[in-house]
Amino acid sequence: MTYRAPVKDMLFVMKELAGIDAVATLPGHEEAGYDTAAAVLEECARFTGDVLAPLNWEGDKAPSSFHDGKVTTTPGFKEAFRQFAEGGWQGLQHPAEFGGQGLPKLIHSACGEMLNSANMSFALCPLLTDGAIEALLTAGSDEQKAAYIPKMIDGTWTGSMNLTEPQAGSDLSLVRTRAEPQPDGSHRLFGTKIFITYGEHDLAENIVHLVLARVAGAPEGVKGISLFICPKVLPGGQRNDVHCVSIEHKLGIKASPTAVLQYGDGITKPGGLAGAVGYLVGQENRGLEYMFIMMNAARFGVGVQGIATAERAYQKAVAFARDRVQSRPVDGSLNKAAPIIHHPDVRRMLMTMRAYTEACRAMAYVAAAAYDAAHAHTDAEVRRHNQAFYEFMVPLVKGLSTEMSLEVASLGVQVHGGMGFIEETGAAQYLRDAKILTIYEGTTAIQANDLVGRKTARDGGATARAIATQIEATVGELNERPGADAKAMARRLEAGRRALLDVVAFVVAGSGKDSKAHPNAVFAGSVPYLMLAGTVVAGWQMARALLVAEDRLAAGEDADFMKAKITTARFYADHILVKAPALRDSIVEGAEPVTALALEAF
Repeated sequence: MTYRAPVKDMLFVMKELAGIDAVATLPGHEEAGYDTAAAVLEECARFTGDVLAPLNWEGDKAPSSFHDGKVTTTPGFKEAFRQFAEGGWQGLQHPAEFGGQGLPKLIHSACGEMLNSANMSFALCPLLTDGAIEALLTAGSDEQKAAYIPKMIDGTWTGSMNLTEPQAGSDLSLVRTRAEPQPDGSHRLFGTKIFITYGEHDLAENIVHLVLARVAGAPEGVKGISLFICPKVLPGGQRNDVHCVSIEHKLGIKASPTAVLQYGDGITKPGGLAGAVGYLVGQENRGLEYMFIMMNAARFGVGVQGIATAERAYQKAVAFARDRVQSRPVDGSLNKAAPIIHHPDVRRMLMTMRAYTEACRAMAYVAAAAYDAAHAHTDAEVRRHNQAFYEFMVPLVKGLSTEMSLEVASLGVQVHGGMGFIEETGAAQYLRDAKILTIYEGTTAIQANDLVGRKTARDGGATARAIATQIEATVGELNERPGADAKAMARRLEAGRRALLDVVAFVVAGSGKDSKAHPNAVFAGSVPYLMLAGTVVAGWQMARALLVAEDRLAAGEDADFMKAKITTARFYADHILVKAPALRDSIVEGAEPVTALALEAF
């Protein structure tokens, strides 16, 4: 079974929930309305379905390989990347002045979902290049922008992000790669970076490594980290002194080469000197600030990867459930064995997969539209409001969407039964691929810490409460409807809203600097808080979708699609949104036993 992009649902969300036509009123996006979105999505669906999806399983069976310092990607990847670049897909959201198309993040997000559903291992390369482009757009000099961004947009070069070192994982204060200033203004870099996605490959002529390092004499900790451009091939064609010494053997995303890079080992000596030539980006000691631009872009992108993986697992599970014949239906509707999609528990699993995927898609696209408004709206106050909303949403999109992708992919294996445990059916690949999503670009706990500290405690819960106020308005709209589905959604959403407000108050009270602060209690419940907030906000989007679908159905528009949307929203309310009050209890009342057990008792 190949991948068929859910273009119809994507466009529904973009139009009715994310407001693509409002995005098209923003300066610079005037031509990016619904019709443009539909045309771009249809073409992207063709490319991803025809070119990338057939390579997905091949990449799992024949991963990228390493030999004599060179990485060879999966057969077919190089030609696919050529078509990707020629199609202009890398420049979709980037400025036209550098060769991009300047389309809004909302459209780019939908296309990113398709790329990752079709072939996540392939899509990781463009995702990291997008992050490198965004970092240079924000912090690079005019000369750096002109030298590097057009080449990355047209696919001649790609980008990578170099943070992690053997002793420095999530704690970047431990970064030890050093940068030695040179008389010509450049630096020479020495150190080892690990877990570098597409840090070496054969898809493009050059790789633009963005590297965190310390200049001699820099302060200890995160305040002494600088950011450098370190191209694999220097201007003039000489090989830089950065080399891949191995690639990792991984649980999933096997076709994506994860490199160990050595800087300044003297294999090559540009200009006769050891050390990899690097060029400072922005100001010294502000590297982590700049790198967070890449990381935030990548975190949102990884959330979209979760949605993408869930969609692919769902499609495969549905196809199998339609074909696999096992047992007679319990309701006696058939007197012979039937396809398992007739069985209630299989239907429950498929509905869970569908509801999670649609809800997280809606949440992510709404966040993307807020990003567009935050960057392009003419009113400064509107920009500020949307920026706060988007920043609050990033950990939710990353955290909930990736955690749910694991559950959805696992359910996909379960729907297949014993056949799902056999690699040849392909269901297990999505489960293995999904696991990395909760880990890279910051684990779920790191996203939760961000939600607690920067996104909730810092503003005293103001943004969270503003969102709760918007949810309250949606609950009011639902209660005005006569139907049972709207009433049920209103009841569940209101319970979730109240649970969210209780936890926000708990977090704000426990995160302060006064004598009543209980940081251990707060952070013991940080991941449950992330799950609660994500579940409620995604449920809010499903509630909004239900309202629109009821109106469209009443108008006689696309009855089958609208009925399915209403049913999926109702399922989300009764089977997923109901978790919110329980999460509230575990956070507010369950912190003590998390840390009560003596360390030596573990």
